Amino acid sequence: MTVRADLLALTPQTLAALANRGLVKRAEKDLTAGSGPTVTVADDGTVRGRFPDGTDTTLPPGLGLDAADCGCGATGVCRHLIGLVLAYQRGGAGDQGAGADVRPAAPDAWADWSPGEFDDDALAATLGRPSLAAARRVRDRGYLARLHRPTADDPEPRVELPTCTVRFPVPHELGYALTDASAALRGEVVTLAVWAFRAGDEAGTSDVSVGGRAATTERAEGALRTALSLADDLLLDGVQQAGPVFAGSLARAQESLTAASLHWPAGAVAELREQLDAYAARGTHYAAQRFALLLAELHARHRAAAGDPVGVLGTKEAPETPLRRVRLVALGCRIGGTANDRSAETYFAHADAGIALVLRKRWDLTEGQDPTGHELAARRLLGSPLRTLAASNVVSEHTSRAADRTVTISRGRIAATGVTPLGSAWRELPDTLLVRDTAAHLRAAGQRPPGLIRPRVEAESVRVVEVAAVESVGYDPAAQRLEAVVRDTAGNDVLVGTEYNPLCPGGLDALAAALDEEEVHCVSGMLHRAHGRIALDPLAVLTAKGVTVPDLAPGDGDTTLALAGARPADPITAALESALTALAQAAHQGLRHLTTPARTRLADSAATLRRTGLHTAARLVRDLDATLRQDGATAAVPAWADAQIQLAVSLELHTEGTD
Repeated sequence: MTVRADLLALTPQTLAALANRGLVKRAEKDLTAGSGPTVTVADDGTVRGRFPDGTDTTLPPGLGLDAADCGCGATGVCRHLIGLVLAYQRGGAGDQGAGADVRPAAPDAWADWSPGEFDDDALAATLGRPSLAAARRVRDRGYLARLHRPTADDPEPRVELPTCTVRFPVPHELGYALTDASAALRGEVVTLAVWAFRAGDEAGTSDVSVGGRAATTERAEGALRTALSLADDLLLDGVQQAGPVFAGSLARAQESLTAASLHWPAGAVAELREQLDAYAARGTHYAAQRFALLLAELHARHRAAAGDPVGVLGTKEAPETPLRRVRLVALGCRIGGTANDRSAETYFAHADAGIALVLRKRWDLTEGQDPTGHELAARRLLGSPLRTLAASNVVSEHTSRAADRTVTISRGRIAATGVTPLGSAWRELPDTLLVRDTAAHLRAAGQRPPGLIRPRVEAESVRVVEVAAVESVGYDPAAQRLEAVVRDTAGNDVLVGTEYNPLCPGGLDALAAALDEEEVHCVSGMLHRAHGRIALDPLAVLTAKGVTVPDLAPGDGDTTLALAGARPADPITAALESALTALAQAAHQGLRHLTTPARTRLADSAATLRRTGLHTAARLVRDLDATLRQDGATAAVPAWADAQIQLAVSLELHTEGTD
């Protein structure tokens, strides 16, 4: 007798994803009450069920639940289909009634398989040829994907596409593929996911670039060269010389890059504009090191584009992809702004996709307004105060996701978006978001291209770290920085640290108080390495009393905090950071306008790098200094870019590669 392994593999969680939790609960209740179907199995594996209300339901082999047949007339996956699956699982094959409780044997081990095994004929038969045609248009333009192959701990293969995630919960079955994209896009994105697995299986990699490898068009090359020329002008003259006319030129360059589908360079130019605006407004958002890194990023992307234009420059894709009904778990909020505006970035875990997303909100300020983060916490988003939204579960049928992992959520009509208390949602997140072994997580994350040429993705490093103990909490008054050492459940020390934000004066006090609680369960934030240590830039803290979001906390910052201990020295990090500071100062002043102290600092940095054993970096900084003295500022632009790229990548590799 044929056994339907696909139906046996459907867990309640997968059934809920195919339909919704309410239908699964109702079907389970009907079975318990004896109102389930009588199940029969044909020789070809077709499973049929007759319900007490006279409804006949059929589950043919080789198809998903959405292609099954039910006499109730409901659209989509109905309670009868869910009930038939559950009844089959409980009663097994044969004429088993609803009351049977003989569960067929589940597979003994997880299946090591790849969705790349499906050919295009199988895709067309299951998903339809129009879906293949739409997917081919995307492939012609090129797209990026990150593969997650099945393991014993995480047996479902899945693919992170630019604007959605696709999962394959049933081994060797295409019809049960799940995606958070809307139903209209399901066939297209499942096809793209299968093609991504094919490419990854062939190359033996997890990060793949599929299609779109035609040479960069003349229009795109022109837009990129224009942006590079503007960046070089900035490097030569410095930020003080960049007036409104230059800002307009940057805006036009950004528009040209976006029109040419060069989204990642366009993002760098947009951030350059923000840095110039912040400097002109004397805002705290301006940072010379960040300014220099953005100039180097444009050069790095231009140099690396020949090898992988899709991954380095971006691809032509829809600005946003509508998602089906999603449940998001808030992870906290970060407040920013200038004298003219305020911004709130609320971070969410999308558990089904295994990634973090960010929702942005910006408020323009009128004269005399200067709201703190605590005052902004009372402002309403999606019908709820920001303080509530930043520590809640959000269920929405009106959500769209962009390639940079920003989301747009609208309330819609008839309460299509709901905000409920967070509860224990953090501790129920998948392993991709809830980190128990930070060292292992960062080792895996380190196998990526350098940050200068990676896709510009928001919230890429946002995670929730499960805390076993808080070792220490202290304040560094010189740096205006709170630092705590917590231990994760695997025994790794994690440095939780953040600097004072004048827009959120009570933030450090609130963070210190939360970490001083008797039961600290988790801390959310940006997980990375800094100064050779595992570090977390915190967003929120979960304790036995609830969630604390420091940026939204009340207070004036007048609490007396315990002093932090001395930080251990790392000569390599110190040498690289000192040299990068010298290069940033040169970019800030402009190579044409370097002062004598700035030139001296370049020479001193080269000597320090050489003494530390970083001979390549030292040579590049010496070459820059020599070119400036002998050939002038214009000739030194490539030398500055060479040195900045080398040092930035070296520092990144050093910090991420140190256990």
